[in-house]
Amino acid sequence: MSGRTEGGATESSRPSLALLLVALLLIAPTPAFAHASDRGHVLLLPTGYYLVGGAFAVAVSFLVLALLPPAALDKFWRRRLPVFAFGDGARTAISLTSFAGFAILIAAGLFGSRDPLSNPLPLVVWTLLWAGVTLLQGVFGDLWSWLNPWYGPWRLVSWLFGARDEGSWRLPGWLGRWPAVILFLAFAWFELIDPAPDDPARLAWAAGLYWLLAFLAMLVFGYREWSRGGEFLTIFFSMVARFAPVERDGEGRLALCWPGAKLLAAEPFPPSGVAFLLLALSSVSFDGLSKTFFWLGLSGVNPLEFPGRTAVIGSGTFGLILTFVLLAAVFLFAVFLGQRVAGGDQRMSQAAGLLVWSIVPIALAYHVAHYLTTLLVDGQYALASLSDPFALGWNLFGTADMQIEAGIVAGASSAWWLWNIQAGAIITGHVLAVLVAHGFAWRLHPRPARAALGQFPLTVLMIAYTVFGLWLLATPTVG
Repeated sequence: MSGRTEGGATESSRPSLALLLVALLLIAPTPAFAHASDRGHVLLLPTGYYLVGGAFAVAVSFLVLALLPPAALDKFWRRRLPVFAFGDGARTAISLTSFAGFAILIAAGLFGSRDPLSNPLPLVVWTLLWAGVTLLQGVFGDLWSWLNPWYGPWRLVSWLFGARDEGSWRLPGWLGRWPAVILFLAFAWFELIDPAPDDPARLAWAAGLYWLLAFLAMLVFGYREWSRGGEFLTIFFSMVARFAPVERDGEGRLALCWPGAKLLAAEPFPPSGVAFLLLALSSVSFDGLSKTFFWLGLSGVNPLEFPGRTAVIGSGTFGLILTFVLLAAVFLFAVFLGQRVAGGDQRMSQAAGLLVWSIVPIALAYHVAHYLTTLLVDGQYALASLSDPFALGWNLFGTADMQIEAGIVAGASSAWWLWNIQAGAIITGHVLAVLVAHGFAWRLHPRPARAALGQFPLTVLMIAYTVFGLWLLATPTVG
């Protein structure tokens, strides 16, 4: 959406490391949701220092956890600090307000400015929603269950027409979350492969049609049923919310906990849930990779003369699907190998369904790293456009004439602190992922030695994540 600058070559772009990263690519998703990221900074320190340091941090965290007594870890995760309680009385009103705002954004997309940096619809969808709300979910918990534009209208229609809360039909149990997997794949293709996902009118039609189809499904199958099995935004946001250090019980009481503690209380994902989370990671992995000089070179495209998305639809579609298949294969192999080494008797589906939750901290960490510059710059454009959604000269919130400070991410000093925040987020996310995976390893293998052995293949995979993610931040990209 906003213009990118092309990063220069660093030590990470040397041929020897590039060849190494071909192998790492097969097992290293980069969870970073957005086609709108504007990152092109050059590292100010040799890339190798960061790569070795990040891998070392993850490896040491595994060794420390393997030596800690299980009782200490269990006590660590169970700590809670009660805060206050609140009810669900305002949830319907907030959701109806969100729906009204969504309707205005759709109208702005159809009748407002054609410029994606002046029209609020693409800025809200790709920056405030897809980037910002995800971060809020990871910090404050499940805000989406209140903010989503379906709950309020569904409650209103149910009250007016006396519809049943559970819907007239039920989804077959064998479907699981496969409808959400299919819808998320369609969404990922639109975001990453479609020639113009930022076009306001095109996005308005896509978003409006999706809202309508999801709403009809909620009326037929019930809000709760479709939200758990078919509405991919709700499923994704609920996954991220499990990382948040804020917990709310069934009676509305809030408590503070350690980041990631709620993940350890999760039930094993069914195969469709595992596929959904791996698809989310693989799609955003390809999002970051597809813009690198490395990938464009493999596709036969000169990155200095990028012809646009239309020229790479075929290779992009192939890469999106291939990345998912490779990631799923490598993740399942790591789980299988861990089970064999540890001598576990649990079913493969149960082990994979538990351990896949440990990837959530990595997804959120890459989200922070990938979206930092987008939020800092495109967030300003979003605030300005919301004051004048139809380009009629309005100034509803007093921000229409605000000066956009794009220089906040430019310059040597900005590049230094931005990259170090991004790298720090990636390393921290992987360390927390090792911590969570170790907790699941105890559930699968109560004996200390077997738990450590069972987690080792997944730890190797996480080290590869770290190395590849830091390389991706440093390698030159096109915008």
